[in-house]
Amino acid sequence: MSGKNKSSEVHTFDIEVFDAESPDACLIMGHGAGAGKEHVFMQDMAKALVAKGVSVVLFNFPYMQTIKATGKRRPPDKAEKLMSHFITLIKSCCNEKETLNNLPVFVGGKSMGGRMATMVYEELGNVKGAIAFGYPFHPPGKPENTRTDHLLKACKPLLIIQGERDTFGTKAEVEDYGLPSSIECEFLEDGDHSFKPRKASGTTQQAHIVKAAELTATFISGVLSNP
Repeated sequence: MSGKNKSSEVHTFDIEVFDAESPDACLIMGHGAGAGKEHVFMQDMAKALVAKGVSVVLFNFPYMQTIKATGKRRPPDKAEKLMSHFITLIKSCCNEKETLNNLPVFVGGKSMGGRMATMVYEELGNVKGAIAFGYPFHPPGKPENTRTDHLLKACKPLLIIQGERDTFGTKAEVEDYGLPSSIECEFLEDGDHSFKPRKASGTTQQAHIVKAAELTATFISGVLSNP
């Protein structure tokens, strides 16, 4: 499937659809900076969401498609290009009735993918809300370099699910940001950026992924019941 935006840039899509049984909504999810939709976190999260009644569309950004094609590592594209691809893909999926089955649409993603979702969802009228799994509030070790300016202006519903000890934004740091009431933050006990806790915590990464899927399904249900 491919599409074209208003500029001369051609978008080639690399997507994977996970259909839930009797789904309430569809979540279009972007991946993190270092790994694509094939990464175990993305696959496990998609399957956990499907089990909670949420269909999922995973996709690879253009630079990750190039990595897959060439086998050579490369950094992510600039935010503008990532956002352009995300927006065009969302619009294309919404026009493809067999892809979304006319379901309510939410967008989200892991780390960078979640950040891109929060940067595009406000301008897309058919997108009901966004979910970020491990939001990169700042680069690790650089808490002064925050990526929160656009979040402070958020109006549409947004759910951020964060590990308590995420080096991209710990629970204590996030709670100090004073995010608007439209943003709901949930924290996973002792989780890192990929929700993985230490063994001594008594829980597991898979348990946190299931919990994140439950939180997402509850969030989506709440948004849809309050149009």
